[in-house]
Amino acid sequence: MTNQTIAAPSSKSVNSRSASRKFFKIGRFPGFGLTTLLFFLFLYIPIFILVIFSFNSGRSATIWDGFGLNWYAKAFNNDDIQRAAINSAIIALIATTIATILATLASLVLARSRKFKGQNISYSILMMPLIVPEIVTAVATLSFFSFVGLNLGIGNVIIAHTVFCIPFAFMPIRARLQGMDSTLEQAAMDLYANEWKAFRYVTFPLLMPGIISGAMLAFIISIDDFIITLMVSQAGSTTLPLYIYGMVRMGITPEINVVSSVMLFMSIIFVSLSYLIGRKK
Repeated sequence: MTNQTIAAPSSKSVNSRSASRKFFKIGRFPGFGLTTLLFFLFLYIPIFILVIFSFNSGRSATIWDGFGLNWYAKAFNNDDIQRAAINSAIIALIATTIATILATLASLVLARSRKFKGQNISYSILMMPLIVPEIVTAVATLSFFSFVGLNLGIGNVIIAHTVFCIPFAFMPIRARLQGMDSTLEQAAMDLYANEWKAFRYVTFPLLMPGIISGAMLAFIISIDDFIITLMVSQAGSTTLPLYIYGMVRMGITPEINVVSSVMLFMSIIFVSLSYLIGRKK
C-alpha cells in the first residue's frame, strides 16, 4: 500500500483568493469607468451650459455673445417673476413649518414611544409620498379637492405641499432621534425632571439640528415642486416653476436661464446646509 501525500495549499494562495473575494470592486469591470464618466457628463453638462448662458449678454439662449449681467438685472426687476417668487416663498414657508411640526411629532411617536400595534403600517403610510409617483399624488390631490369642493386659491397649494413635504422633513428628524443616546433623557428624569422638562431641556436641543435639516430639505422640495403645483394651483397662485414652464412654452430666453440658475443655486445651498447641519454632533 503506497502512501500518498496530498499537498496542502499554501496559506499565501488561500489568503490571496479570499482577499480577492472579500475586496471585490465593481469598478474593475471593463468599461465601467468610461460608462460612469459618460453618465455624469450627460447629466451635468446641460446644467453647466444653462448656467453659462445665463451670463450671456446677447438675446440668444444658445449663441454666446459675451459676458454680461443684464439678464440678471432684467429678471430681478420683472414684476411677474417677483410675484411668482413671493408666492413660492409664502407657500414653502407655511408648508415647511406645518410639515416640520407634524414630522417631529411623528418621529417622537415612532422612535421614542413604546411599540404599538400598527407602528410599521403607520411608518409605511407616512413614507408613502416618496414611493407613489408624483403625478399619481397630484391627480389624487386634485380629485380630493374637487370632491370636497375646496377652493382656497394658494391655500390648496399649501395643503398639497404640506402633505408631500412631511416625509422629507421626517427622514432627518427620525435619523437624528435614532442616533441620540436615550440614557440622557432617562438621566434627566432620574434628576426629578418630568417628561415635558426632559423633552424641553434635553431632547429638543439635541434634536434641533435634525429639525433644521428636515425643514431646509422640505423647504427646497416645496420651492422646486412643479407637478403637484401645476395640478392644484388656481388663479393667482403661480409659483416660480410654473412661471418658468409658461416662459419655456413661448421660447427659451436668457431670462429663463437666469431664473433656472438662481433656483439651482438655491437648491444646492439648501441641500448642502441640510446635510451639514444634520451631521452636526
